[in-house]
Amino acid sequence: MTKTQSISAAIITFNEEDNIGRTLESLKNFADEIIIIDSGSADRTIQIANHYEAKVFTEEWKGFSGQKNSLIQKCNSEWILFLDADEVPTEELKNSIIKNLTSNIEFDGYFIKRKTHYLGKLLKHSWQPDSKLRLVRKSSNPKWIGDEIHEKLLIDGLTSELDGYLIHYSYKNINHHFKKTLEYSVISAKDYYQSGKKFSIFKLVFNPIFAFTKMYFINLAMLDGIRGFIAAFSSGFYTFMKYIHLWEIYSSQNKKD
Repeated sequence: MTKTQSISAAIITFNEEDNIGRTLESLKNFADEIIIIDSGSADRTIQIANHYEAKVFTEEWKGFSGQKNSLIQKCNSEWILFLDADEVPTEELKNSIIKNLTSNIEFDGYFIKRKTHYLGKLLKHSWQPDSKLRLVRKSSNPKWIGDEIHEKLLIDGLTSELDGYLIHYSYKNINHHFKKTLEYSVISAKDYYQSGKKFSIFKLVFNPIFAFTKMYFINLAMLDGIRGFIAAFSSGFYTFMKYIHLWEIYSSQNKKD
């Protein structure tokens, strides 16, 4: 099947040499162009991107929303497919994209499901449900909004959901996983503070328990075995550390006052 409308794959990068080649290989003979904004990689990211003939722009970091909004301006195709550097579309997803861009002209954007590849295995239940607006018509006024780690894509128009999914190669190992979890908890706490959210002992104690319970039992991460337990534990750990850091921020501000 041949698609009748062009697609720009849009990616932001920073030191992604371990991931970017896998992502770009999956886009070969699919995307009409690949647009990358790199924020100063010191590894082989740009060299690998050049091998796949991607158009690479180097810009200072403006936050996730800022970087991705800058991508929009540089895309020349009718449709923009936003990907993270550690995501790979399945063949089913690519076929669904082609099918919908050929026949369903009433939609201006499509949500895409993601599944995480973790510690050597594709997880079916952990970190689910996970569906994000990623394929949008450029004329639909796409715009990324939000904070450092919870950015969101908005458009003007109707949306639908595609078949297939993105495989998210999120963490190299457990050490990398929990290091990133801790980093995200700090960023999230700062966002909470700036938005005026308050710390409480109740939230510190019960929200982490709820986060673990929701993923492990309600969303059935327990069916993913030990990997599912680790994923659920990390969700509780992230929530606990987020509120600990929020308490720390308020505590330091009270000392200054």
